[in-house]
Amino acid sequence: MSKIAVIGSGAWGTALAQCYATAGHDIDLWCRDQEQARAITENGENAKHLAGIKLHNNIDIKTDFSEIVTADVILNVTPAQYLRDNLKKIAPLLRDNELMVICAKGIEISSHNLLSDVAKEECPRARIALLTGPNFARDIARGLPSASTLAANRETGQILIDKLTARNLRLYTTTDIVGAQIGGAIKNVIAIACGICHGLDLGESARAALVTRGLAEIARLAESLGGKRETLMGQCGIGDLMLTCSSMQSRNFSCGVELSKGKTLEQIMAERDSVTEGVTTAKAAYELAGSKQIDMPVTAAIYKCLYENLSIKDALDEILNRPARHEHE
Repeated sequence: MSKIAVIGSGAWGTALAQCYATAGHDIDLWCRDQEQARAITENGENAKHLAGIKLHNNIDIKTDFSEIVTADVILNVTPAQYLRDNLKKIAPLLRDNELMVICAKGIEISSHNLLSDVAKEECPRARIALLTGPNFARDIARGLPSASTLAANRETGQILIDKLTARNLRLYTTTDIVGAQIGGAIKNVIAIACGICHGLDLGESARAALVTRGLAEIARLAESLGGKRETLMGQCGIGDLMLTCSSMQSRNFSCGVELSKGKTLEQIMAERDSVTEGVTTAKAAYELAGSKQIDMPVTAAIYKCLYENLSIKDALDEILNRPARHEHE
């Protein structure tokens, strides 16, 4: 069994810690907040993010980076827009060829970089992989069956598959690091659109159309950056879209529902203590698509709703009034 360090004690980080601890691995779960660390240690659960899930005895709560960098594998669950700062802090502590799996989904706003590029810039000595796919944290923490995509070069992927064994989380490898990341990032934006669709009671047919067209623009962006369209036929594309675009468990889908009720983005975010990655990804993806001259109408409409005060009605009109085009364009 492996020694696994999980950086980030939100819902997803805690769920991964629980998953791998239950599988017999020794887990260090790093908390940024000392008070939260104390509460988790004393109560045996992460009441803030995964209330009701009794955490496994194999999980040790840590607050010092120096205590976690000697693990066999580091799972870094820091949200996308905070990842670079996190990596700057841990980079001096890493060993050569440290195995680090980035478990966040998104695109860095300031640079338009994918998270794999951010990690390579800040931690050039580490072996970097990405974990992405259709998972809800509570399902994973409860031990329910799921699958994800592990994106890495072939050698690193094989090493990680051998170390990250868990009965309820089956990993499929790909060397298409770009395609896997774009699928995992942009689906959160499409999920906001689907939440709006659901909140306005536009019907399942409309949502299916949004998901389909969303997949098309995900593929266009992925291919423009060197990714492969076929990668999106797997867990990190269709699988993630199916899950995130159809459930109130999705923070992005539920954000769209709240927007459809007339709430402002500021009101929605003030009511949440977890990151809604689709909000920041919409901005990063919109700007990146513009720089690459990639047509992404759903992403553009959501960006304008979130950042330019475009009304929900006008956003829908922008999408629905687009001219007809070939199915695969």
